[in-house]
Amino acid sequence: MLRVLNKDDQKRLITDKDAVAKSLVKYSLNSLFLLFGMSAYASQSWMSVTLDNDVFVNEDSGYTNGLYVTHYDVNESGRSPHWPDFWVKPLMWSMPDGEVQSSANVYSFGQTLNTAEDLTLHNPPEGSFPYSALLSMNNTYITTREDYADRVSTTIGIVGPLAMGKETQKGFHKIIGAQDPKGWDTQLHNELVFELSRSRVWRSWVSDNDTMDVLTGGNLSVGTLRSEANTGIMYRYGRNLKKSYPTILLTDNRMSNPTAVDSGWFVYAGLQAGYTFNQIFTDGNTFRDSRSIDYDHTNTLFSTGFSYAWEGIAVAFAINTPFTINGDEHDREMDRFSRYGTLTFAWQL
Repeated sequence: MLRVLNKDDQKRLITDKDAVAKSLVKYSLNSLFLLFGMSAYASQSWMSVTLDNDVFVNEDSGYTNGLYVTHYDVNESGRSPHWPDFWVKPLMWSMPDGEVQSSANVYSFGQTLNTAEDLTLHNPPEGSFPYSALLSMNNTYITTREDYADRVSTTIGIVGPLAMGKETQKGFHKIIGAQDPKGWDTQLHNELVFELSRSRVWRSWVSDNDTMDVLTGGNLSVGTLRSEANTGIMYRYGRNLKKSYPTILLTDNRMSNPTAVDSGWFVYAGLQAGYTFNQIFTDGNTFRDSRSIDYDHTNTLFSTGFSYAWEGIAVAFAINTPFTINGDEHDREMDRFSRYGTLTFAWQL
């Protein structure tokens, strides 16, 4: 026999249906996050474009141009919601265990150009900086704790005509009316290259009002693209410094400059010293004869710059100046070839 529901029974039934529906929605969302490897924890996505160019320092030779487009997946939930990607997993054994304050998974795609000093020569003399271009993809994973941040990074790319440096520079110089570079037929041969990197930065000293800090760090890289070890120190003055200190780790692969966040700003000056074991841009191709030059494998670099952030947008500019302490005239010329300015524009998606 059917029983007619009274008003109280109907209200309870509607309430129960709402509870069941909410549970089903919650279960479905959690299932989707698990299925696609996503997390319900808060994260932010950013993009940036970085332009390195020696025109900023009134030069047009040596390291002449670099353009990098970068995507950042940043988690600030207090734990790491996304596992590092395939490219950096072989390096994760070197990262410390335990919870982190934030983490970031970063992908960057870039092109780098190097030329001889005299762009008018079809066949630059031996000893001139070799023409070369690099197309690369980089995956970087960063974890941040209270007073230090860690980074692992893998870069793969191709050097040589397939990197399209000749077409890029000739086209750009034609647009701006600059000297047509004649020596690209002497560039390095096609070669697949890689670089594995591990680095850390410490927030070694902080002022009482958090308007000044000193960062120290080190980096080790191994690969056919470049193998080097370096250490450095940086002084910053500004506002909201704490959350931005890990961005210094992005400079090792030139994907970005030290960048302010959360409506902060800072100016900085830094020194870096290291030793370069090999780098394809100066040593030439790994397995074939090609242009190359002699250079001082010890290196020192002075950097100065600023960054300003507001409402999900940030801009940063820096001048990077290599300098030789005990080198000869040739080494000082190499320093001049390697000096460049760099501009980063970043925005939140």
